[in-house]
Amino acid sequence: MQPTVLICLPFAGAGASFFDSWKSRLPEGLRVAAAQLAGREERFVEEPSTDVARAVDDIFPWVVEQVASAEQVALFGHSMGAVLAYELAHRLDDVAGVSLGKVFVSGSPGPWSARTSRATGLDDDGFLAQVQRFAGYSHPALEHPEMRGLLLPTLRADVEMHENYRPGSDKPLSVPITTLRGRDDELVSAEQIAQWGAATTGGFSGVEFDGGHMYLSDAADDLLRHIAVELGAS
Repeated sequence: MQPTVLICLPFAGAGASFFDSWKSRLPEGLRVAAAQLAGREERFVEEPSTDVARAVDDIFPWVVEQVASAEQVALFGHSMGAVLAYELAHRLDDVAGVSLGKVFVSGSPGPWSARTSRATGLDDDGFLAQVQRFAGYSHPALEHPEMRGLLLPTLRADVEMHENYRPGSDKPLSVPITTLRGRDDELVSAEQIAQWGAATTGGFSGVEFDGGHMYLSDAADDLLRHIAVELGAS
């Protein structure tokens, strides 16, 4: 039996390597495949996208290759990754032979919620301070001037992409959506994440974990156990 493939979409500023530690924590029946967006890690020299639709276009051939022989596919995305997962789910709906079983959206308001607090357009110090307020977290590398200069263009592009996002379709998905949230998240409220219920006709549920907006860094084991149970892979 082929394992269920969990396609993981990154949050702003993150690369596919964030999900490397997940691969050894999952049961045999579940395989993680993390998408690498342009502008980071081995794709560092490529221009990062500032548009969700174009970012999904870019990774779509890789995604289709990953899920081609899978008996079941699921998507996971945190914050910016949640809207990438939502757009990707719409795209996969048109691919014959792909069985998308569930979409896990984490730390994000519903797809029709425009961002009212923004970091796009601020100077470097103001931008980084705003992003840190949003996430409740700052990557240590951003404290070093050389690394900051290397990382800022991609982080700025990601934040612009997320803040300017508008769904490509008003049509809800037909697959189930599960929302995931840190119960102390000060950026995304329980009411905001519940907006995802309107984004599917296939069933909706929500789970909270200990922690804030970046709960998935500290509560990864609990998160992955829950995902595995929902996908019948535990």
